[in-house]
Amino acid sequence: MNLIPADPTLSDTKPTKAKRPAKAPAKVMSETNAGDSSSSAPPATPPVPPVISSSPLATPLALTAGVASVTHLTEKLAEYMNAADLKKVKEAYRFSDEMHLGQLRKSGEPYISHPIAVAEICADWKLDAQAIMAALLHDVMEDQDVKKDELIERFGAPVANLVDGLSKLEKIEFQSQIEAQAENFRKMLLAMASDVRVILIKLADRLHNMRTMEVMKPAAKARISKETMEVYVPIAHRLGLNNIYRELQDLSFAHLYPLRYRTLAKAVKAARGNRREVVTKILESVKTTLAMADIEAEVYGREKTLYGIYRKMRSKHLSFSQVLDVYGFRVVVDSFPNCYVALGTLHQLYKPMPGKFKDYIAIRKLNGYQSLHTTLIGPYGTPVEFQIRTQEMHRTAESGVAAHWLYKNGEANMSDLQQRTHAWLQSLLDIQQQTGDSAEFLEHVKVDLFPDSVYVFTPKSKIIALPRGATPVDFAYAIHTGIGDHTVSVTINNEPASLRTELRNGDIVEIVTDSASRPSPSWLSFVRTGKARSAIRHHLRTINLPESIALGEQLLAHALTSLGVSPELEDTLVVSLLKESSAKSLDELYADIGVGKRMAALVARHIFGLRGGESASAPVDHNSAAELDPVTICGSEGVSVQLAPCCLPIPGDAIIGQLRRDQGLLVHTSDCTLAKRQKAKEPDRWIAVKWGTELNRRFDSRIKLLINNEKGILARVAAEIGESDANITYVGMDEDKDNVLHQLRFTVQVKDRVHLAGLLRNVRRVAGVNRILRERS
Repeated sequence: MNLIPADPTLSDTKPTKAKRPAKAPAKVMSETNAGDSSSSAPPATPPVPPVISSSPLATPLALTAGVASVTHLTEKLAEYMNAADLKKVKEAYRFSDEMHLGQLRKSGEPYISHPIAVAEICADWKLDAQAIMAALLHDVMEDQDVKKDELIERFGAPVANLVDGLSKLEKIEFQSQIEAQAENFRKMLLAMASDVRVILIKLADRLHNMRTMEVMKPAAKARISKETMEVYVPIAHRLGLNNIYRELQDLSFAHLYPLRYRTLAKAVKAARGNRREVVTKILESVKTTLAMADIEAEVYGREKTLYGIYRKMRSKHLSFSQVLDVYGFRVVVDSFPNCYVALGTLHQLYKPMPGKFKDYIAIRKLNGYQSLHTTLIGPYGTPVEFQIRTQEMHRTAESGVAAHWLYKNGEANMSDLQQRTHAWLQSLLDIQQQTGDSAEFLEHVKVDLFPDSVYVFTPKSKIIALPRGATPVDFAYAIHTGIGDHTVSVTINNEPASLRTELRNGDIVEIVTDSASRPSPSWLSFVRTGKARSAIRHHLRTINLPESIALGEQLLAHALTSLGVSPELEDTLVVSLLKESSAKSLDELYADIGVGKRMAALVARHIFGLRGGESASAPVDHNSAAELDPVTICGSEGVSVQLAPCCLPIPGDAIIGQLRRDQGLLVHTSDCTLAKRQKAKEPDRWIAVKWGTELNRRFDSRIKLLINNEKGILARVAAEIGESDANITYVGMDEDKDNVLHQLRFTVQVKDRVHLAGLLRNVRRVAGVNRILRERS
């Protein structure tokens, strides 16, 4: 995924960087900012936080370039800000205007119109003076080389820290563009973790850029829109900013698929007239019924967003005419109990659709959203969705975490939302502390940005929200890292279950721990949350450090020997090697090789170059790893060396090793089909390995039998396996349709290939066994 944090260069051009004038008078603005687009208002709504424009591409903004105005912003701020704060904001505006003097956007507008528009969006949320000042100044560090110290001196440290969190890292050299993008994103999220206003300003910045992207080339619009959909839309949803969430979705859809957007918009406009009679009839019936029940409520229709309709058509393979619930209704009542009274009243008016009721009031969404959702069969058999909520719930639903600034009234649901947001932001810091690099941090955080969630309970009835597809291991780490690290088993709804089990809504989960237990590398194949993934990788890097160091040292020695270089590293060489590799110590370098972060063949080639041999930058033969002297596998190396579960190699098998990033060495059989596919994709991560001569453990192997369905057959087979000096760790059985033959599957523990061959011969002689073989991947 291509990730570039939002910045004005996305929709702006700076043909020449404006030089900072020594003293330039503040530019006089006289006309309204043309960058603010607006759309037709929805049907009459209750008083809610100001709604951001939700009509993408409503006005060709690029064609209306004019002179920017700060007057509208000042009027908005004067509604809630005192004179002293307003004065500080004006100072920030003058400084920003001076810095951007002579700079234009692609539309031809003065560049200052962009910071003003961003500040206006923030003013809609009634953010404080520091945030508004940071919005006005958010590009001066990046574009005009203004130093952070200068901002601290003029506007104070809080404002400077906000601007710094919003600025890109252009001064640092990175190994690749992807790494730079990941580092920019990491910096933004960490700044957000310390002050959520950073992401609010960033979202406002991205929103204005998306609104004014018409003048850009199609390829650039598609790239930026894809990034917006994949990163900023989930963040807006995670923070409960539903207005921005919906508008960013529609804007991204409009720029990614302009023809589909226009076609769908035209269809919705036509349908709006055709369905007006149905909507009016439902609206009148609902208002009359609620009034008769003495429920004070405001009822209004709402139209699904175009992207919402498009997504439903795609996911369910429907045509537009088959999407019946294009319209829904929202009922805003005066009190919490009346939500449920209104629900019962509506169910008496129209019949509810089975399985279409959701109570997000009793169990609110992860982002604090609360409402009752029900789908009813309206007139003419049309399904109609209703959302029932209170005024307070409505404010939170529309503005999410920004409601903290909009309505500072100390209500319980607001403080709970702040606590939930704080917990998520704190988890970002936890992931950062456990993560090795920016790309990995970004990978973990992306996992947590899924809007779809499941809600499960602890044995003490505490609700834990997790991404859909989460497992008991994710649940354990969500409670505490220490519980996750020592997890051994789980019970779900009082029944034993596998750690791989996907959790479902309403499950009661109890984790069983053991102080001697440690995370397994195999957990990485099924955990879903970023916190669990980063904690497991952190454990594999640190707790098992001695094993990783020993394996890395062995791998590097083999690689050096293959190049005809002595594996002994002299002190001067070590100093040069550490300096160029950015490792803090030789042990850290060995550990990186052991867990797969660095390739032994490449490090050996670099050492060869430092000793005056072949250049370290010379092309590397991807098959060279296979030519190295094999690494010896004894089977007791711990988690640094794992036997692949797909093929379960045992001593005597021809084997090959795969170096996995942060997971050490995974050993496959040479004929494993999965290994062959992965080797074709990443040939440089495979090395030659061989079995050692002293093996002091048993190895798992899978066998499959075709047996007659007769009395006592399972007992006879199990007894023969036991007499063959093998231990059974798993038994499974499949029936055929005629109930004549059964297929038995065993996982047995054997010493080596010879031991397994003897076991197969013995079991084959058991009466009723038609066929037996070793099961491969």
